[in-house]
Amino acid sequence: MNSTRRLLLGSALAAPFARPSFAQSGDPYVIGTLFPMSGTNAEYGTVFTSGAQLAIQHIEADRMLRRPIRLQAEDTQALPQQAVVGMQKLVNVDHAAWTLVGFTAVSKAVAPIGDRAKTVMVNGGAVGPDLSGLSPYFWNVIPLAHLETRALLPFLTRERRVKRVALVYVDDPLGDAILSELRNELPRNGAELVGSFSIPRTAQQFGPVAARVRQARPDAVYIASFGAQQSQIIKGLRDNGVSTLLCSYSAMGLDSVRSLPEAEGLVFTAQKMDFSGGDELTKRFATDFQARFNRAPTIYNANYYNATRMFGLLAQGIEQAGGTVNGETMRAALLQRRRFDLVGGTGEFDDKGDMMAAIEVLEYRGGRAQRLAG
Repeated sequence: MNSTRRLLLGSALAAPFARPSFAQSGDPYVIGTLFPMSGTNAEYGTVFTSGAQLAIQHIEADRMLRRPIRLQAEDTQALPQQAVVGMQKLVNVDHAAWTLVGFTAVSKAVAPIGDRAKTVMVNGGAVGPDLSGLSPYFWNVIPLAHLETRALLPFLTRERRVKRVALVYVDDPLGDAILSELRNELPRNGAELVGSFSIPRTAQQFGPVAARVRQARPDAVYIASFGAQQSQIIKGLRDNGVSTLLCSYSAMGLDSVRSLPEAEGLVFTAQKMDFSGGDELTKRFATDFQARFNRAPTIYNANYYNATRMFGLLAQGIEQAGGTVNGETMRAALLQRRRFDLVGGTGEFDDKGDMMAAIEVLEYRGGRAQRLAG
């Protein structure tokens, strides 16, 4: 990190917290995003943002609010330090009372800032279990990793007769959380963790890791990574003689993975949604997403659509009651309301701000995700 970056970070940490508010009645509401818009994880930023953009389009088309919405993006490159700088700007300069976040390490870095500023943070992409209850102002619209893992393991052990699992995991809070879950949950499902292989976030070559995986003789290899590295791990394992079943979590629901020939047969978990046969809101989302972006929506698109739609629903209720839209009033409204009509069906939140959702097990076959269970 160069001196300029250090200076910026130091200034950001020292800056006073300004509680977001909207002094002028005609000012737009600002929804901030802390996504990677460049670097090796930029694909996620594009996917996350498109869901939010469509939600804003629908909110404005339906005239839900008295003010327009401005989407303010801060490029984090999925790095905690850049996220801290971006969050400070969103809070103190842009006066965003609602922010969309993703990635476990980024979420944990910015949560104290949002908590002190009473700025709502909504996560639709990160799955670290310790994101539950991270802050009263931090909410999750995605099932966290421990729920995904507990949905996958019974399927692997019962349907695929898996007894020995190896883990290839990125050295960060997400990877550590998956490691802990597998250590605890595999024995409860009649299986064992026969090897765990940590890799740096910047690693691109996986020949030595593949050799160690082969020596462990697993029935399945669980991959806990994200971004461009996921595809590199899959290809690296296959190119170096690992032919056993590969499995993972919802981060694999990206076009870059789906289109990879080596990903054929990959089994992974995801939030359950029926874009073709669901309710009218879900059908509208799927139809309009296809029309605007010329591609079928994914779970991540839906999650950040829902995260943005929630702002519209909460702010609408506060406006109608004559209140001021800010982090405190929206948190109070969430805890009072609890249930929301969202893409995929009704979303219900618990006291920690976690949304309960069904999970399904999928498999890539012929470049398409096919449902196996759930």
